[in-house]
Amino acid sequence: MTFARPFLLACLSALLVWLLAQSLALGAARNALDQTLLLTTRAVEAEVDRLRALPAVAAEDARIRAALAGTGPLQDANIYLETVAAHAGADELFLIDAQGETIAASNWNSPGSFVGENYAFRPYFQDALATGRGQFYAIGVTTGVPGYFLSVRVAVGDTLGVMVVKLDLRPLQDTWRAAEADVALADEHGVVFLSARPDWQYRPLLELSPETLDHLAATRAYEGVGLGRTAPLLSGLPSGVDAAGAGWIARLGPVPATGGQVIAVRPTRGLQLMALGWAVLAALTTLAIAAAAKTFEQRRQIVALRLSQSEKLEAMVIARTADLAREVEARAQAEADLRATQEALIHTEKMAAMGRMSAAIVHEISQPLAAMEATLSAAELGMQPGDTGTAGRIGKARDMIRRMQRTTRHLKSFARKEAVELTLIDLRASLQSALELVLPRAKVVGVTPSLDMPGTAVQVMAGAVRIEQVVANLLLNALDAVEGVPDARVGVTLTVVDGEARIDVHDNGAGIAEGDLPRVTEPFFSTKLTGEGLGLGLAICKAILADFRGRLDIRSEAGQGTHVTVTLPLAETEDRAR
Repeated sequence: MTFARPFLLACLSALLVWLLAQSLALGAARNALDQTLLLTTRAVEAEVDRLRALPAVAAEDARIRAALAGTGPLQDANIYLETVAAHAGADELFLIDAQGETIAASNWNSPGSFVGENYAFRPYFQDALATGRGQFYAIGVTTGVPGYFLSVRVAVGDTLGVMVVKLDLRPLQDTWRAAEADVALADEHGVVFLSARPDWQYRPLLELSPETLDHLAATRAYEGVGLGRTAPLLSGLPSGVDAAGAGWIARLGPVPATGGQVIAVRPTRGLQLMALGWAVLAALTTLAIAAAAKTFEQRRQIVALRLSQSEKLEAMVIARTADLAREVEARAQAEADLRATQEALIHTEKMAAMGRMSAAIVHEISQPLAAMEATLSAAELGMQPGDTGTAGRIGKARDMIRRMQRTTRHLKSFARKEAVELTLIDLRASLQSALELVLPRAKVVGVTPSLDMPGTAVQVMAGAVRIEQVVANLLLNALDAVEGVPDARVGVTLTVVDGEARIDVHDNGAGIAEGDLPRVTEPFFSTKLTGEGLGLGLAICKAILADFRGRLDIRSEAGQGTHVTVTLPLAETEDRAR
């Protein structure tokens, strides 16, 4: 943590300085590029404007006009154009008739002479005839030399023609490359035709549409350079006058003289290195300041430590005393926990002894109780007719004996560990049998339990009689709970969910208190106030379900009723096939 904070501060300061330095560097670069744009635009305009008037001036010569009208020799026009082009520094100067055929040219005696060539497809010819002037950049179809063409319309009476001058702008490009000026010129379609970067030559700024490619193919402007197969320089539209590519930024500006664009480019590597240098310097400065602050803080802490040494020793003694007090308290708590554990073990042993004693008591009193019931039956047979008083007393005695027999049966069931025999049973049959067993009790309470089961068999591996015992016990508990409750309801639902069978027994009785709910399945715990229950019913149910890999879940709210869910795994496929 001691080193992490200065390091994070250094990284943050480096990031901020890097962003600021990069922003400043980009701003300075854009200003420099704007200056380059201005100078390049003026240079291009000066070069074009230098010969812009030449076609119009040359067209006024009598030899040119006579040649166009067909009244003078063409050779005189050729010699005149050759002389004017040489003096003016023009690449070529030529005269085209109204059908687009060249009738006189300054290169009349050169191998690539324009004389006799038809240029009616060129835009500079079409624009000059239509509007009086035209301009166009293209690669020469006759010489293969690129150039910028300026044209004017010439009229001799009713005869029309076009005078054209061709400018070779490649010296500008050579000058840019010699001076390492990273600039380029693009035409009105965004195709770069002059560039200080050779790899930019004849590449579009943006992807050209099929219509534009068809137009350029019709005018044969860039014939032979494979314009449609070259990748564009920009991947997206420029942001105003700003453009960016892989490792460079650029500023774009219009060139009114040509109708195209000038691009001034600047590599970003140097800008990034400069910004990175400032960022590293800022990080090192931050670390140095942090180190100085840390040194000062450590010295202050050492002085403070020496001054407060006695106070710290006293505080250590107090802390140690407090620790000893906590240890004493912890030992006392451990002793209390040990005593509680011992008491729990003693209680468990008592419960085990009670179980063994219950089994012995059941064994000892079962036969006397049976004998007493038989004796009362014999006395009842020998009783005089009409002796209703004696009959009533005998009936009460037999009821108490049967109550004692029920108690002994519960104790015997709880104490006895029966062998678990698993058979394939249909839970629907067990639920029907359990419901029939409790119907007498249900009639006494005045409730008819509802039963909702699926139409197909729900098979589990269990014991049919013991499952009936579980469901009957739960139903009897529910009937006891709703006795005396207005609009009493008891229901049983059988469903299949996620590979398990679920038996839900629910009632709207008094419910179970929240504090008693965790203990209702403990042996000998009962919430009944009549004294008729031993508190073994749910404990026996839970033990039976454990033998069948089942679960018993109880949900209840006081005054809202109780919901008991028995969950048993469905029989596997191989078990059903047996």
